[in-house]
Amino acid sequence: MQLTPSADAPIHSPEYKKRRFQNWFPLGLTYATFYMSRYNLNVSSTEIMSHFHWSKAQFGIIATAGFWTYALSVIFNGPLTDRIGGKRAILTAALGTAAINALVGFLFMGGWGAKVLVGMSLLYAVNMYFQSFGALSIVKMNAPWFHVKERGIFGGVFGIMISSGYFLAMTVGGWILSTLPWYSVFLIPSALVLMMYLIDRVLVANTPKEAGFANFNTGDASSDLAHDEKPADLAYLFKNVLTNPVIATLAMAEFCTGFVRQGVLLWFVPFLKEVHGIHHGDALFSVASAGITIGGIAGGLLCGFLSDKIFQSRRPPVAFIFYMGQIVSLLALGWADKPAWAACLIGFNCMWIFGVHGMLSGTASMDFGGTKAAATVTGILDGVQYIAAGLTGFILGKFLDLWGWGMWTYMIIPFSIMGGLLMLRLWNATPKNTKVRLATVTPPIPPADVPSSAPQRQNEEKRKELVAS
Repeated sequence: MQLTPSADAPIHSPEYKKRRFQNWFPLGLTYATFYMSRYNLNVSSTEIMSHFHWSKAQFGIIATAGFWTYALSVIFNGPLTDRIGGKRAILTAALGTAAINALVGFLFMGGWGAKVLVGMSLLYAVNMYFQSFGALSIVKMNAPWFHVKERGIFGGVFGIMISSGYFLAMTVGGWILSTLPWYSVFLIPSALVLMMYLIDRVLVANTPKEAGFANFNTGDASSDLAHDEKPADLAYLFKNVLTNPVIATLAMAEFCTGFVRQGVLLWFVPFLKEVHGIHHGDALFSVASAGITIGGIAGGLLCGFLSDKIFQSRRPPVAFIFYMGQIVSLLALGWADKPAWAACLIGFNCMWIFGVHGMLSGTASMDFGGTKAAATVTGILDGVQYIAAGLTGFILGKFLDLWGWGMWTYMIIPFSIMGGLLMLRLWNATPKNTKVRLATVTPPIPPADVPSSAPQRQNEEKRKELVAS
């Protein structure tokens, strides 16, 4: 049985597009500052380990505490965000993130000494709790503003905003570490997040209706319930989300993504320093950190284009291609024997990693969760991703202490292989109402354009017959 295709995307007025930009652009900037307030731990890893004489396994405890807190938080905060709305969630996230980063910075500035490992682990965990609202609220707010056929390319554009967060964290963070006291890498992001909190209070709206425009059928999993503005209750979530086999498979794939993503991002800074002698402030470190942004942008845009234009807004085929790209790029990074190659390959890896992450967690979550449950599905996908990310903290750190950097990428590659295999299982999956079934391979359905000739009318009749079957 072929799944029902989504309705054609509506034609938006210039006023609507302007107001929609006014909504998602500040959200993207906010999430970029969240990343700067999250990956400041990554960029300052060598300074922290050196200052407190920690092993990689000890430093990994802090990362694992944060990752696993995030994992549990997004799972529980997803339904909460679906009920309270994205705007309240993003404002809560911004205030909490700003406060915790400021506290960490001031504690380090004051010469924090006793039980730093325990205290830093707890504070980073609290920081990640507040940040767990970030992706949930943004997906929740973007879902009613974009039709399903607009989301692939938009996901790539929005990925640019996310990638700019890595640029701020790594490039600007590296500059802060090379020119200012190292604890400033926590204080400056705190101020930026607070600034975005004030902007979001004024500019963003949960839905087009809140901004003075009419809500519309978005063509996603809950499009048939567009008239129902009540929050999703537990019965709805259990029937249409928690027991959905496609969402379960996407969650397993995101577990794989989490290990690959954080396996690279958490450890590439000490890798470049210890293996290739690349330090903060070096030109090659700037190449690597800028490459994360450029790679993330390229991956997001390419994923969105391929999904919407080549695969008829299906997400799994593109994710499969990008999982395969991860395998090749990770092998190349492990084999790189020159510093310049290693620095460039960080960005090349991030193109494949960020592409699949944005496609599944940012776009597929809106498609299969629908406007009513977008945050819940995002929470599930992000949650299992960060459970896997936690394994890259103390466990991968312990293995690196034991076996060295020669085994680093080889320990990551199996997760890319598993993710690709899972996407083969979902190759033809698309949303239909709130129950999503795995489609079998069928001939392409002719487009549902306005028929102006006899062949077009015949194509339209065939399309309706396939849908009815």
